[in-house]
Amino acid sequence: MADHDRIEGSAKNMGGKIKEAAGKVTGDSKLQAEGKADQVEGKIQNAVGGVKDSLRDKN
Repeated sequence: MADHDRIEGSAKNMGGKIKEAAGKVTGDSKLQAEGKADQVEGKIQNAVGGVKDSLRDKN
């Protein structure tokens, strides 16, 4: 079973991509930057979840 952080991180990453695209379409640089930041957060959270998964699998 995937760690909750991995699922949540993937969702945050996808939401960030959508937010970034919306910012590009509307010309809203703040929204675009928020989308990029959300993607980074999501990738980090996903990586943390991956580490948790691998540690759990070793036990």
